[in-house]
Amino acid sequence: MKSVFITFDQAFYERILALLDRQNCRGFSYWQQLQGRGSVKGEPHYGSHAWPGMCSAIMAVVDDAKVDPLLDALHKMDKETEQLGLRAFVWNIEKTV
Repeated sequence: MKSVFITFDQAFYERILALLDRQNCRGFSYWQQLQGRGSVKGEPHYGSHAWPGMCSAIMAVVDDAKVDPLLDALHKMDKETEQLGLRAFVWNIEKTV
């Protein structure tokens, strides 16, 4: 299992949910209006591609075999709509309680 942390402009919440549903990624946590900073040439600033002004985030638990298809679909979505502010980060899940 992997943990996938996805950040995106909150206006695209339904698109991200539909993608997770199509990829059969059912369990996740959602944070609305997440705060953060992006950077341009190393200088931090708010409202960048990585952290748009109204950024949301989802943390999903994903089977290993579904991670690459999910990342490919997110990458395609990001290329289609760069204002999405989409980023995805993946961690191994080593233990659960």
